[in-house]
Amino acid sequence: MRLSVRDAEPAALKAMYGLEAYLASCPVPKRTLYLIKLRASQVNGCAFCTDMHAHELKEMGETDERLFSVVTWRDAPWFTPAERAALALAEEATRMEPGGVSDETWAEAERHYDPPSLAALVTAIATITAWNVLNVTVRTTPGLLRKGEVPA
Repeated sequence: MRLSVRDAEPAALKAMYGLEAYLASCPVPKRTLYLIKLRASQVNGCAFCTDMHAHELKEMGETDERLFSVVTWRDAPWFTPAERAALALAEEATRMEPGGVSDETWAEAERHYDPPSLAALVTAIATITAWNVLNVTVRTTPGLLRKGEVPA
């Protein structure tokens, strides 16, 4: 690891954990939050977060079929319409294509989530993207948490 943000600037991680505390009590189902964290981490190429969130989902009782298919969620039959809307929103927001999130993707998300839940989804996507940037930049090693080590 290039740098321990925790050691160099603990207030930065404290702020990030504040966002996580909000997300822990937000109105979006926990499993949906972790699915979008996993998918955004895959898109962003964050090995640490991809590993961590896949294991967390497994501990929550997620099936192998769904875990293995997050990367191909559009073609896999395992996801609910609400989960698909959240995954589409996560992908488009994470990729930040010109024009941002399409009107079609936003409208589909609105069909499944009320305004507080939409705000939480957008916050979750922004938060995991920030974690991805942090962990990719400092090259946090996957599996540290399972080994009892504290990353970042």
